[in-house]
Amino acid sequence: MPHVIIEYTANVEADARIPELMRTLNDVLIGHADVFPTAGIRTRALRLDQYRMADGGADDAFIHVTFRIKAGRPKDVTGPICAAMFAAMRAHLADVFARRYLGLTLELVEFDTHGFHVENNVHARFARVAQSQQDGLA
Repeated sequence: MPHVIIEYTANVEADARIPELMRTLNDVLIGHADVFPTAGIRTRALRLDQYRMADGGADDAFIHVTFRIKAGRPKDVTGPICAAMFAAMRAHLADVFARRYLGLTLELVEFDTHGFHVENNVHARFARVAQSQQDGLA
């Protein structure tokens, strides 16, 4: 159930290759499917047309990633995953960062499950695929 929410200023959209950034961050989480099942990953990007960065004087831009998960996982598990996501984000945006002013942030938000409701049948699809692969090996 990790949700990855990418907020980005409109002035960096073309340079940042947002669809590829979404894929990059998803790939990091898919690499940790033992912690975050792939079927639960939700990634979305929100373009910010109205924003102010620093003093508003330059063509400054920012990309902020909010990584939302249910509370309860140990910090020694979530910390390295957050670090891997941020490293992947920095690598993806290295060329942009080198040629323009850009602020990058990633924030982990652990939410309480009180009032949280979910229904997801995508997990069943992954279970069927895994079972088919096991049956093919038998």
